[in-house]
Amino acid sequence: MDGIITTDDSWEVAGRRFRSRLIVGTGRYKDLPETAAAIEASGAEIVTVAVRRVNTSDPSAPLLQDFVSPERYTYLPNTAGCHTAQEAVRTLRLAREAGGWNLVKLEVLGPPPYLYPDMAGTFEAAAALIADGFEVMVYCADDPVAAKRLEEMGCVAIMPLGAPIGSGMGVVNPYMIRAIKAQARVPVLVDAGIGTASEAAFAMELGCDAVLLNSAIAHAGDPVRMARAMKAAVGAGRDAFLARRMPRDYRADASSPTKGLIAG
Repeated sequence: MDGIITTDDSWEVAGRRFRSRLIVGTGRYKDLPETAAAIEASGAEIVTVAVRRVNTSDPSAPLLQDFVSPERYTYLPNTAGCHTAQEAVRTLRLAREAGGWNLVKLEVLGPPPYLYPDMAGTFEAAAALIADGFEVMVYCADDPVAAKRLEEMGCVAIMPLGAPIGSGMGVVNPYMIRAIKAQARVPVLVDAGIGTASEAAFAMELGCDAVLLNSAIAHAGDPVRMARAMKAAVGAGRDAFLARRMPRDYRADASSPTKGLIAG
């Protein structure tokens, strides 16, 4: 029934079902053991892998899969570091050849210092990848028109930024995130910009299906502890959304009854 929280609050993307609504990255940690410990603490079931930056095939160097098992976690190859549609498409085609991955995260970035999504390049790359049979989760601007167009093209999840990548500024435009979610028929995930647990909870309170983050954990003073905090925050934010918060009102509303008071 409407409003009843069931024990199964899983979500689905491209026919795959997950219980954790936190997706975490695998980069920027001091070493692979710390990467593995933080991911374990996060409770995540999906981990992003920057194909151009992470060693997954050279046995002479440490391999990510030796620490973060692809049998336990769903690997989500991404195009971090790609600034053109051609680079992004080539990167994901190579990833599919190397690991058989078909569910992917597309991002085409603009120039520094903001690395804002290059939407022209994103549309071009998404069209090519979808035509090539990929299931595309797409990083994009917090623009409801662009987000809807990507969904209509066939992207399986829409991932608007909360704030610029690695900025730790949180969700700076919650109104547009809410608008994107309101019109979407595929999962919506806040991706990039989250810096601490309260910001992850806020993203979930907006109704997002999940949160993707990396730097907030990897750059914390204690990444494992922050991973635990993010796990709790995403769960709390989801529960708060399902519970439906009380209305806002500029007037006071006493929490104790005002009738039948003992005369003073």
